[in-house]
Amino acid sequence: MNKTTLARTLACLFRSGLLSCGLVLAAGLLAFALAAENDTLEVFLETKAIETQAPEAEVFKAQSLGLPAKETDTPYVAFGQWLPALLTQFNQLPEVQAQLTRQQQAELAIQAADRAVYNPELGLNYQNADTDSYSLGLSQTLDWGDKRGVATKRAELEAQIMFADIGLERNQMLAERLLALAEQAQSRKALTFAEQQLRFTKAQLGIAKQRLAAGDLSNVELQLMQLELATNTADYALAEQAALVADGKVIELLGDNNLAFSEFIKEIHVFVTQAKQAPAPELGTSKSTLPALASAYQQVLLARVNAMQVKADTSADPTISLGAEKEGTDNKLGVGISIPLQVRNNYSELQAVADKGIAIAEQGYLARERVLTAKQKHVLYALPRLLERYQDWRELVQVSGAKAAKSLSQQWQAGDVSTSEYLQSRRQLAASYLVGLNLETAIYQSWLTWMGESGQLMPFLNGTAEQIGQAPSHMPNAAARTVNP
Repeated sequence: MNKTTLARTLACLFRSGLLSCGLVLAAGLLAFALAAENDTLEVFLETKAIETQAPEAEVFKAQSLGLPAKETDTPYVAFGQWLPALLTQFNQLPEVQAQLTRQQQAELAIQAADRAVYNPELGLNYQNADTDSYSLGLSQTLDWGDKRGVATKRAELEAQIMFADIGLERNQMLAERLLALAEQAQSRKALTFAEQQLRFTKAQLGIAKQRLAAGDLSNVELQLMQLELATNTADYALAEQAALVADGKVIELLGDNNLAFSEFIKEIHVFVTQAKQAPAPELGTSKSTLPALASAYQQVLLARVNAMQVKADTSADPTISLGAEKEGTDNKLGVGISIPLQVRNNYSELQAVADKGIAIAEQGYLARERVLTAKQKHVLYALPRLLERYQDWRELVQVSGAKAAKSLSQQWQAGDVSTSEYLQSRRQLAASYLVGLNLETAIYQSWLTWMGESGQLMPFLNGTAEQIGQAPSHMPNAAARTVNP
């Protein structure tokens, strides 16, 4: 079983809950030092970590990849720096521009509704007879049932529903694109890892040939090393294919595959901590609703306005008329009023239908609230556990991984460990690192999916971007931080 297959298996077991915390942490102990088997590189990285006092993630990722310091020292783009540029690019998308046009359309609909319902009617009449007659009439129907006011309220609520739907759509669209960027970052980490594995295996194959010439290694073991090189070559090709697919998805969603992006698991941890400390919302109250519930709540209000509209539309609006007539030498002036009589149809059934619509909208809101509240509880239960396991994994790898890799390399070069056992351990180390990448992806996927679905992503990002410092720093973590060249 190669390391790609093993990594996918471990990832599936972890997500399904079948892989215990202890196994993940044990695997993490090995991941960090897979490519650090070179003694010189190990000493350099340990010294570099002490000198720079880099965070555990930075040291662990660099040692896991086996990259020289000059390759891992890349500028770290602060959260508050890359996010505004991304939002600018996002707001220029045709889909977002169409949403802005829809908002303008809703505002015009409100203005159109706030107009008089009835216009005055002017009537002229001429009759040619023995005595010619002329008549002029003016009539005006009164909005006795307040059709105009109800129509304005309806237009305003429909606009608010549209705004809420657009806001939710925008949150989901941004979440989809951030997730694509996160997956692109993870695929590039995996590609860099596969490349370093291939490079390191080539170096180890040279050592194996020297040991074969010295009689310290059998020809079968050398062939195993050559087979491992072929496996690493295939893994590198697969990793490159996955990276190209991820780049293509980013281009499809954002039009560019080299947008500034940096990991923000720390910000996710801050959000989860604040969300867990917040008081529990009360079901059925508008004060505690999530942004995604705004549309459903407005639907309830709209159903009530619909009932008002039925009453207004079926109301008996009177019509007042004023007329002047000249017949021969006689001048006449008339005033009239007409009122519809709701005798044959009082529209009570239509009113009952509208009242039932209110009950349906209220139950729909409660159902939507129940689903989102349940999902919120699940996310606030699952994400802290994922973040805790991820933090433990990084810390344990940093402490124990380098020593394990160094010891393994020394034992193989001394002949205390067979080549088959050595290569199997290396595959396990590779699988452990890839499990870590899968865990990062799972955290992003879980959080971004929930934030987009609940409508909280845009408010959170806007608030966080203002709080994060703008000054860039220099950190030895190309794989974990700035992944776009």
